[in-house]
Amino acid sequence: MSSLTKIAVGAALLIGGAGSVIAGDDVSAARDIAPTGSLRVAIAVGPAASTFWATRDPASGQARGVTVELAKAAAAKLHVPLRLVQYQNSGEIAAAAGKDAWDISFMPADAEREKFVDQGPPYVVYESTYLVRAGSDIKTLSDVDRPGIRVGAIEGTATSRTVARSLKHASLATFPKPEAAADLLGRGQLDALAMGTEALTDLAKGLPGARVLDEPVQSTGVVVAVPKNRPAARDWAARFIEDAKVDGTVRRAFDSAGFANVAVAPPRK
Repeated sequence: MSSLTKIAVGAALLIGGAGSVIAGDDVSAARDIAPTGSLRVAIAVGPAASTFWATRDPASGQARGVTVELAKAAAAKLHVPLRLVQYQNSGEIAAAAGKDAWDISFMPADAEREKFVDQGPPYVVYESTYLVRAGSDIKTLSDVDRPGIRVGAIEGTATSRTVARSLKHASLATFPKPEAAADLLGRGQLDALAMGTEALTDLAKGLPGARVLDEPVQSTGVVVAVPKNRPAARDWAARFIEDAKVDGTVRRAFDSAGFANVAVAPPRK
């Protein structure tokens, strides 16, 4: 064997060895983050798209949106298959955290959820407000809280808890998913629906005359989250979302889902 051949073979072995180390590190991380062999990412799927809510592709029926793209990026980083675990709302996701049903998720930050999940850094600032029915005289937040006003919200969500605390005179009904509430709003049986502003803007397209209020009910971050008592997963998920904000992964997810004008949350200092 010539000297050049020996060098070439040695280089190949070195590269192969380095690749094995990298693969080994990935496998080790995957055991902690995705113990079933697939990365189970919990997402909320509804009728209106937002930087939190996924929707269904009308042709294939498959979930699509920002959280789906982030889930794909997370699974790719771990070199494991992705399994989307779909729920009707973020409250259901948090409630399932103790059932070994999912590994990571994304949800609006909320102190109540800290009982069930460990919350990491946000990837976007998320505002909620009201969608009001066609013909309503509601123009401001203060107009909502009056006797006889019927308000809807999605059960188990941070927005529903904020609205419940703030309303003193209006009545509040909660729904497991937005479709039922939007239907009642369209038929005039609800006066206002509280949800994320992006999703309400999308819903309004199918409800002629309905209006999204300019004032926010609440402003929070949509964060990466993992079930309680999984410190390795918590730390990995926090690093993943911080890297995804810096390397353009979050920006590309927003753009591909139609949210080119929505700002990515700044990196943690």
